[in-house]
Amino acid sequence: MSFFSRISDRSKEIDSLLCVGLDPHLAELNVASDADEETVAAAALQFCKSIIEATHPYAVSYKPNSAFFESLGEPGHATLTSVISSIPNSIPVLLDCKRGDIGSTASAYAQASYVKSGADGVTLSPLMGYDSVEPFVTGEFAGKGGAFLLCKTSNPGSEDILKGVAGKIARLAGEWSERANGEKGGVPCLGLVVGATDAAALRQARMEAKGLWILSPGVGAQGGDLDAALMAGLDEEGSGMLVPVSRGISRAEDRAEAAKKLRDDINDARKRVVEGKSKKEDGIETFQTEFIEFALQQGVLKFGSFTLKSGRESPYFFNAGLFDSGAALFKLGKAYAASIMSSELALTSSSVKFDVIFGPAYKGISLGAIVAAALYADFGVDVGFAYNRKEAKDHGEGGMLVGASMKGKKVLVVDDVISAGTAIRESHSMLTKIEAIPVGVSIALDRAEKRALDDPVSAVQAVARDLAIPVVSIVGLKQLFGFLSGSGDFDASILEAVTKYRSEYGVD
Repeated sequence: MSFFSRISDRSKEIDSLLCVGLDPHLAELNVASDADEETVAAAALQFCKSIIEATHPYAVSYKPNSAFFESLGEPGHATLTSVISSIPNSIPVLLDCKRGDIGSTASAYAQASYVKSGADGVTLSPLMGYDSVEPFVTGEFAGKGGAFLLCKTSNPGSEDILKGVAGKIARLAGEWSERANGEKGGVPCLGLVVGATDAAALRQARMEAKGLWILSPGVGAQGGDLDAALMAGLDEEGSGMLVPVSRGISRAEDRAEAAKKLRDDINDARKRVVEGKSKKEDGIETFQTEFIEFALQQGVLKFGSFTLKSGRESPYFFNAGLFDSGAALFKLGKAYAASIMSSELALTSSSVKFDVIFGPAYKGISLGAIVAAALYADFGVDVGFAYNRKEAKDHGEGGMLVGASMKGKKVLVVDDVISAGTAIRESHSMLTKIEAIPVGVSIALDRAEKRALDDPVSAVQAVARDLAIPVVSIVGLKQLFGFLSGSGDFDASILEAVTKYRSEYGVD
């Protein structure tokens, strides 16, 4: 069986996502600092074997880190092979070696990992391309070996390089797995290492590589939030992730109890995530629920009785001007970015159909800026940003437009709401005149209601129809209704009022 088939089967068999790390730190071996290599190696072997003995009922996989064994000198390799051979055959072994080279060197690393050490899978750096990965999953190791590729690791330094390429690595992992499997298809032979400290990177990786397993270190001392990580990284079946833990077990007084508790804590979090996803009403995505809750906390969204500009009495009111702090704008930008990347405006989960974001003066200026920043921070999407002035500047560089050049570029317009659609139509006309190509509009709230009782379309639908471009919102009346229906935290009269309003004025 292939490495990932074994991982999957083992996970189902024992109902666990726990991967136990075997890292024989010198400080944990209870030997003198000047002990000879043989003494240290013997202590390392006993250390690892005691962990295996205590934790094997709960471990999907064991992950010995090759560095700790290599540091033992000549006895180190023998110790590593002895540790691996002591692991029950039913439990796959992932050698954490982070190799990355090409040609005969990569082939030698594969031989060393699988044949000499006895591991079933490895961790690899993919930065040298497919030919650095190929020897581990093709040839004599086809259908047997497997590799987790470093995608976005849990250490702070991963921001330096991996942040910018994580989406591409995730896509390539899927493509390379298919390439390695060839006509055989079947179970993927590659997975991804994505730190639990970066939920956005986990979400991106899962979107790009739906069928791959993810190894997600960083829960615990490194600050990774288990619920957030599982929410972002679990596959559609509530699986597809391994949570590796080493010191949380090795340093526990009762290692068996620590492993069992970790297994149970992970499963409890997994259950919360799966149940939370299954309770979605009217297609509410996680980011939409979070946005509605945050808008309520900020007083941006209120329920009651409000007279609108149109003269209608509405049971709710939305005032985006109350997103009036750095923290609020930060969260608002993330919600816009999430809605854009889950819409038809995105090509993939890490690329989009537009080159520049345009924020019409005045409200659109700040909105465009925070959305551009959030797209880069959360999804690695770097696009231009531009805005206009209400009055032309008569000094300096002059003109009405500021920021990225938009001539010949595909442009996304960002605003808070569309009431009559006048501002969006004016922006569209202006952009067309400078030979830009408007490709869409992004707003916070779509009230999704008729402009008049005898008009079957909403203002948003009219804009999309007349300008022939999509309009994407973070939430609409449909999601707001679904949120109220599933919440249970509001007076029944509020849901009744929104239901009546939706029935009278709403559009699909």
